[in-house]
Amino acid sequence: MTAELASIIDFIRYAASRFSAAGLTFGHSHDNPIDEATHLVLASLHLPPDLPPAYGAGRLTQDERSRILALIERRIGERVPVSYLVGETWFAGLKFKSDRRALVPRSPIAELIEGGFSPWLDEREVSRALDLCTGSGCIGIAMAEYNPSWTVDIVDISDDALSLARENIAFQHVEQRVRPVKSNLFEALEGQCYDLIVSNPPYVTEDEYAALPGEYAHEPKLGLTSGEDGLDICLQILDQAADHLNDDGLLIVEVGESEHALAALLPTVPFVWIEFKVGLMGIFALERRDLIEHSGAIRAAAKARGL
Repeated sequence: MTAELASIIDFIRYAASRFSAAGLTFGHSHDNPIDEATHLVLASLHLPPDLPPAYGAGRLTQDERSRILALIERRIGERVPVSYLVGETWFAGLKFKSDRRALVPRSPIAELIEGGFSPWLDEREVSRALDLCTGSGCIGIAMAEYNPSWTVDIVDISDDALSLARENIAFQHVEQRVRPVKSNLFEALEGQCYDLIVSNPPYVTEDEYAALPGEYAHEPKLGLTSGEDGLDICLQILDQAADHLNDDGLLIVEVGESEHALAALLPTVPFVWIEFKVGLMGIFALERRDLIEHSGAIRAAAKARGL
């Protein structure tokens, strides 16, 4: 049957049909089988995602056909995310290396970066920024790419994640402005202050993790879970961030589905939940002054769970 497949568009259509029939989960960069199939086929052929439609009729060699068919079978049989299969993904319009050393980049923070963090930074001077829990480095590197006057520290506790982040720093040629740091949150950043701290920390609950589809089992659990309610790491960030923000500093953190649990846990803290093109995505902004004003409630909540 596959002998009838000849062109790029043939293989995209075939892969999308197979993915739909197999009941795969699409949660790693794409939300549908056609985009996922396009990613797999074009990346396998070392072609850009915005390939002009006229090239869709291009015929594949036998080696290319065999390679793509093998990847389609692995995507279905092993439930491996496409980004891991092809070794690359796109975030905020930039290409990054992607493998099992870190989560597949997929944060809606990309939309904030592409939009210049407007309106949050419209009246704010930023020269130093921090990407906390950086994983592959995509958020911090993208911030540096979109803001050439910024220097950015990217921090993670995982040696594996940082090794991938270093490769992405070199891949994007931002070695002079992006510094990778191994640290358990702020531990290795004593005395360091920033105008902007952005974090996409682990926030999946243990129950949620147990129910995740097979695709997520290929990602490091360290980058996903954060206690019973998903808020352990977020609370530590809230408790410590003011010490690492300049006077007019801003904190932006993604907590996903744990948004409601966080709001209930700290009802007096004035979290501003950021609206995206598709709606609320569980990402808040907080001023340094608000972190200081509500530090007692934050510290109490963190202390109550032994943090």
